[in-house]
Amino acid sequence: MRESPSAVAGPAPDFTDAWSHLLRSGPGLALPPQTLRRVAATTADLLRRALGDRTCDTALAEQAGTLLVEAHFTDPEILAAAVALLQIQPAGPERVPAVAGAFASGWAAALRERTLREQEAIQRAAFRAREDAERARNASEARFRALFEHAAIGIGIADVDGTIVQFNQALRELLGARPEDLWGRRVTELVHPEDAPGVWEAYEDLVRGRRERFQCDKPYYRRDGEVVWTHLTVSLIRDEHGEPRYQVAMVEDITDRYRLQERLRHQATHDPLTGLPNRTAFFERLEGLFEQPPPDARFGLCYVDLDGFKVVNDSLGHETGDQLLTAVAERLDAALAPLGHLVARLGGDEFVVLLEECRGDQEAVAVAKLVLTTLARPFLVGDQQLTIGASVGVLAQRIAATTPGAAVRAADLTLYRSKEAGRGRWTLFDPTHNARAVSRYAISVRLPVALDRGEFFVDYQPLCSLADGSLVAVEALVRWRHPEFGVLGPDEFVGTAEETGLIMPLGRWILERAVGQAAAWVRRYGEAAPQINVNLAVRQIRNPGLVHDVTSILDSTGLEPGRLELEITESAVIGPEDESLRALQAIADAGVSLAVDDFGTGWSNLAYLRDLPVSGLKIAGAFVTDPHRAGTDDPVGWRIVGGLVSLAHALGLTVTAEGVENSQHARRLRSLGCDWGQGWYFGRPMRPERIARWIERGRPD
Repeated sequence: MRESPSAVAGPAPDFTDAWSHLLRSGPGLALPPQTLRRVAATTADLLRRALGDRTCDTALAEQAGTLLVEAHFTDPEILAAAVALLQIQPAGPERVPAVAGAFASGWAAALRERTLREQEAIQRAAFRAREDAERARNASEARFRALFEHAAIGIGIADVDGTIVQFNQALRELLGARPEDLWGRRVTELVHPEDAPGVWEAYEDLVRGRRERFQCDKPYYRRDGEVVWTHLTVSLIRDEHGEPRYQVAMVEDITDRYRLQERLRHQATHDPLTGLPNRTAFFERLEGLFEQPPPDARFGLCYVDLDGFKVVNDSLGHETGDQLLTAVAERLDAALAPLGHLVARLGGDEFVVLLEECRGDQEAVAVAKLVLTTLARPFLVGDQQLTIGASVGVLAQRIAATTPGAAVRAADLTLYRSKEAGRGRWTLFDPTHNARAVSRYAISVRLPVALDRGEFFVDYQPLCSLADGSLVAVEALVRWRHPEFGVLGPDEFVGTAEETGLIMPLGRWILERAVGQAAAWVRRYGEAAPQINVNLAVRQIRNPGLVHDVTSILDSTGLEPGRLELEITESAVIGPEDESLRALQAIADAGVSLAVDDFGTGWSNLAYLRDLPVSGLKIAGAFVTDPHRAGTDDPVGWRIVGGLVSLAHALGLTVTAEGVENSQHARRLRSLGCDWGQGWYFGRPMRPERIARWIERGRPD
């Protein structure tokens, strides 16, 4: 069930009283009333701010835990009671575990530092006493023995070969061991399967004198078979010549703290509704596959979205929807977990199945079919039988060929292809389709900020007189310097901009930039400056503010209206009754020229030219040169061009031919009476500096 965002809640109003009562009644060192009130008020305020702050500043909760330890509230029962109180506060579902975890982390870190200080003090005192004992024999033996035997933490001493030579009562009790279980035993025998990587490498470095100390969290087996978790600090003791002589281990029991952290971790990595691993746990497992995979390792994903769940949720209520999600999760886990596949809930009604050792497409498809079969049977929710379908996006790839994020995005896009194809089915990942979708998505996401970040620029393509080859106009063509895909032409993003409505601010920016550039050329070169042509998108033409935009930009730049020509497509104007015709007429009345771009490619009635306030036609390049007929002379195409030129001249229109690629095209078009030409023969789109040099020299570079 998709969760809607809710307001951030803070702790209950009586939180401060409950917190003060907890500190007064809890075990620990008794404090003066004034001190206790100050500690309670300060820590309660920090926790209230952490629970209520929208940014969820967990550092405040850590500070509260640290302050409690500094005030001598070090008994684990205080920590457990504090976490329990925090977990019942009415904050957000993700906020409470985060604040409780941060509080426990701050408390634990402070307690550890306090304990370490005490440990190091004990160690220094112990060995100072031992040195005094060696110098003065029996003078300080009693003092050292008292410190060693009555220390609150376990202490063990071994030689550099790892043989245990001394240990105190606290260590025996921690391990549940008899003296004979420890005397003469080797340190290396105290291994545990869950020892962290690197523990024994660090130990080896210490006994060989390459390091003086190391710390780690390490489990030990007690004599009764139970596991105790400890924080271990091992230090090296050297003799008067600097050679390693002893190793001293101080062992602190952190079992309660470790189990609390494990419970908090489980809450952070599992969905509270269904009990399945959540998005965090799924990505941890997926990313683990990519750490050091075998060369040909493969994996698979089945991205699952329930069909029609919103109808169930809206019509029967969220409680029924939650029960249905729980039933779906149980059924999927029961069917797929025995096969070794991870089933996770990503949120709402979306689930994902991870195949860690997938042999290929067929195995991934088989799992997708199993998902659909598993969900096909009705679900009994309360006293109702509910039927729910699903759509599945299937991906199977080599690990070396992708990344975790890219794989999940690809599976997600494949899922939506499945939904578009009719739902209740699976769809296999298609690299070609995915590449197009990813590119289009990346462009659409970046578009809204690209204009603000100055990523667009305008090039100008020359339009030349076919009579003498002189520069008469330039067409403004927008480019996008995309940070990931490089420079993109308009064909690659203008369509997306039109779909999203971003063509409106982008089109106005292009018009401002092009008209401003044209005005600068006029100020510098006078009558030698070329006319500026700017394309208008369909949405711009149908925008009620178009006339105001055009006139205000002309006014602000000082460009004469007659030096601006706006190019429109045939499809932009439906007929003489179209509302946009009025806007075009107003623009023409203001002195701005209008031209129909790509004329001949649309389906508009030619009679509309009689009513449109246009002064020019641009004949589509397909009539001039056909890439599928390279090297041939198409008489039909040239006759069409001749007919269009005659038609346009009969209406008093200037004719520009696009797609002029060579001198043969230019000569043929000139013989047909065409006025201007545009194409690579005259010049590709170029920076304004090159256009300026052309104007100055009377010829291109």
